[in-house]
Amino acid sequence: MAVGQRAVRGREPEPRTVRQPLRQEVVDGIKAYILRNDLRPGDPLPTEPALCEALGASRSSVREAIRILTALDIVEVRHGHGTYVGRLSLSALVESLTFRGLLSPDDDFQVMSDLIEVRELFERGMAERLVSCLEEEQIDRLAAHVDEMRRAGAGEGHGFVEADRAFHTLLLAPLGNDLIGQLSTAFWDVYVIVAPHLDVFTRAHEAATIANHQRIVDAVRDRDPAEFAAALTEHYAPVRLRIEEARARR
Repeated sequence: MAVGQRAVRGREPEPRTVRQPLRQEVVDGIKAYILRNDLRPGDPLPTEPALCEALGASRSSVREAIRILTALDIVEVRHGHGTYVGRLSLSALVESLTFRGLLSPDDDFQVMSDLIEVRELFERGMAERLVSCLEEEQIDRLAAHVDEMRRAGAGEGHGFVEADRAFHTLLLAPLGNDLIGQLSTAFWDVYVIVAPHLDVFTRAHEAATIANHQRIVDAVRDRDPAEFAAALTEHYAPVRLRIEEARARR
């Protein structure tokens, strides 16, 4: 009996296993830290060892989580300086939609149609607010972008697409809604990347595009929301038609 008791007392304790957090748990833990501490873009995050200790995770798990969050623009790694809260942009959305539009012959035209519909919804849905909020200086800048498009279309300049993009970015700026602005810009960026592969942008359509943009400017200057909405419909209808024509040629 005594021998058995000594055997029990001399037995080595079993090692205590500590479960390592799964990769997604580490990702969620870092996001929770940002929210819990009310951090803003550009604010520093704890060092890698501190994150490992706080999250109970291995160094490799933390590094993998940081890579994932960097791809999503939630964090930013500045080599030699540390890790910071990222810009929280929609770059990941742009990459995903662009890849989808370029990858599948069945999806590309649908992606384009969806993007056009969303952009028009943003602008037409805010017609009254935009017409009332745009200041004279902003309206003059809209007109200047149309002039840039006109010069580029006449071969006297360059950057037709850039001026078009800047026009729509400025058009939504008075709303002061960062999310709408980012989404609209993101959708525009995808459109510009995917459209050339679908033969949707052509020089023959530039004159109509310029005229429609000028009509939008005139409607805003006249503070006429009904005309503004009609001008947007006139602007986007030919784009939809060109997408359908390009789809039919496939």
